Order: sequence, then structure tokens, then C-alpha cells
Amino acid sequence: QVQLTESGGGLVQAGGSRRLSCVASGPAASGYNLGWFRQAPGKEREFVAAISWSGNYTYYSRSVKGRFFIARDNAKNTVTLYMSNLKPEETGVYYCAADQKAYGSDWPSINYRLLEFWGQGTLVTVSS
Repeated sequence: QVQLTESGGGLVQAGGSRRLSCVASGPAASGYNLGWFRQAPGKEREFVAAISWSGNYTYYSRSVKGRFFIARDNAKNTVTLYMSNLKPEETGVYYCAADQKAYGSDWPSINYRLLEFWGQGTLVTVSS
């Protein structure tokens, strides 16, 4: 098992940047594929970005590609999501997720309900 704790949410103006962090607690944390999802009020949870266990492969939703950047530090068992040029419609609760399965390029289309572990989420509010 692995426990995930997100942080970094808050209020940011449209066009601004924000950094989200997720700390994974557990001896096998470095072996998990990690991803970020977000959920806006009244909408389904959607994929944002993911990174392989090695950190050598990253995946992004089409809507955030080029603006967001995901990285991990296995020595610290953390994964970070760097967000830039934020849009008001990207307001929502951002969740960190972990899974042993290597979804690879399938990350954008997976059913998030199948993922093994989730953090409690951190709220990001983008004002216009």
C-alpha cells in the first residue's frame, strides 16, 4: 500500500502558475506509476498528467500539454505538477493517484475508478 498526500492548492489568477506536490508514503512508492487528475464541480474526474515509475516517460492530456509539466523524485518519493497559464475552467480539486500498472500512452483514456490509490485532493481555484 501507499499513502498519497497532495499540497499546493490555492487561489491563482487566470494566466498564472501554480505548483502541486504529492508525497507518497511507503517502501514501494518509487515503483508506482503516478498521475494527476482533477475534478471540477458537477463534472467527472479527468486525467491531467502522469509519469512512469522511472520518471523517463510522461503523459499529458491534450488540454494541458505544453503548459503543465510533471516530474518525480524517487529519492524523496514525491511527484510534482507544474502548472502554467492556468485557465478558469481548470478550477477544481486536483488528485494524486498511484498504480502498479504501466498504462503508458493509455493514461488519457483509462477509467480513473480502476486506479489503486488516491490522495485526498487539493483545491485549485483559477479566477478570471
